[in-house]
Amino acid sequence: MLKRIVLVAALGVALAAAGVAAAAAVTHQSPRSLAAGSATAGRVTLHKTALGKVLATSSGRTLYLFMKDKNGHSACYGQCAGYWPPLMKKGALRAGPGVKAKLLGTTKRKNGKRQVTYHGHPLYLYSLDGGAGQLEGQRQNNFGGKWYVVSAAGRAIKAAPPAGGGTTGTTTYTVPTYPYP
Repeated sequence: MLKRIVLVAALGVALAAAGVAAAAAVTHQSPRSLAAGSATAGRVTLHKTALGKVLATSSGRTLYLFMKDKNGHSACYGQCAGYWPPLMKKGALRAGPGVKAKLLGTTKRKNGKRQVTYHGHPLYLYSLDGGAGQLEGQRQNNFGGKWYVVSAAGRAIKAAPPAGGGTTGTTTYTVPTYPYP
C-alpha cells in the first residue's frame, strides 16, 4: 500500500512538472518567432481599427511609434526589437491611399539596414498583435518608453482602445495543482 502511495505521489509531481514546463513553453515563445518574416515592407497603408484609421503594413498589421526614439533614430535594439520588430525597407517605399508619401522615409539602424519612418518616427510592429487591425501594443510602456499607433498625420494616437480592444499584451494561464497524499 505504501508503494502505491509513493508511486501516485511521484506520478503527480511528474505530471505537475510537465504541466508547468508546457505552460512556460507556450507563454515564453520567442518574440522573433511570433513576428518572423513580417517586419519588411515597401508599402505603408491606412487600416481601420477600433481607434480609427492608423498606419499599417499592406497586410493590415498595425504600426507603432516608440516615444523613446529621438531625432529620427531608433532606441529599440536587442530584446526590444524582438518584441517590437522594426519595419525594414524592402524595395521602393510606396504610400497607400490616405498615407502622405512625403512623410515616408528611412533611418539607418546600427546594422546598416534601413528602417521605415513616417514623419520622422521609426515604425515598428508588435509581435503579440495576431493579425490585421489588432492593437495589443497600444499604450504599452516597455523598454523605457510608451508605444502608440500612428495617425495619417504622423502623430501618436494616445487614446486607449475600447474595452476588449487589446491593450495589455499579456498571457494568462493556469498551472494545474495536484493534491499530495
